[in-house]
Amino acid sequence: MQLFYEPHFDAHAQLILVNPVESRHISKVLRKNIGDKVFITNGSGLLAEGIIKSNHPKKCEIGVLKIEEKMASKQQLHIAIAPTKANDRFEWFLEKATEIGIQEITPLLCEHSERRIIKLERYEKVLQAAMKQSLSSFLPKLNDLISFSDFITSEPARPGSEGGFDSTKFIAHCEDEPKENLSKLLGERNLILIGPEGDFSKSEIDLALSYDFKAVSLSDSRLRTETAGIVACHTANLMQSL
Repeated sequence: MQLFYEPHFDAHAQLILVNPVESRHISKVLRKNIGDKVFITNGSGLLAEGIIKSNHPKKCEIGVLKIEEKMASKQQLHIAIAPTKANDRFEWFLEKATEIGIQEITPLLCEHSERRIIKLERYEKVLQAAMKQSLSSFLPKLNDLISFSDFITSEPARPGSEGGFDSTKFIAHCEDEPKENLSKLLGERNLILIGPEGDFSKSEIDLALSYDFKAVSLSDSRLRTETAGIVACHTANLMQSL
């Protein structure tokens, strides 16, 4: 099974018009012909099975045979993480987190961040490729880069605010301070903060704790930023399956 991505169709679609990027992949790269069967997801839980009606390289048309609505995970995971200095390492995190299962990612700009500019369009492509490779029907939401303080103190993050993050909130850091094991605290909706190569600053940790984030440990070892993100993802996924 090979999966393609077209976000603009719903559960009642009878004909799917495929975007130019995926159309070219279907017709020029894979050389699919009229009458071939294909599978398409909208990234929001729908999986369509259809037949190629037109294999034009800019606008393939897929006649829908059936559409299946996949069940979303009961456990929702949002990781806010500082992009690494080496871009390929952060892209590796995005890829593997998507394969394991994550619902939302927010890049953080921290005091010790070495990467202060990101390319969202490139990261979106990494997420889409990982979703298709893993045959998932859910594309994680990727937010724009935001400063740590703005993220923590924004209206939705304020303790007791109506709406709020609606999540159990954690900060994973390396300071020698009391921390609990993440696996013992996870709920159905979780927000986890992961710092940059130089870790969060003491003032950032204190700020998060003042906004009801819980300090957690991910491992007995000191982990790289991207490894910490994957461990958090895997821990949440594993606890859900137990």
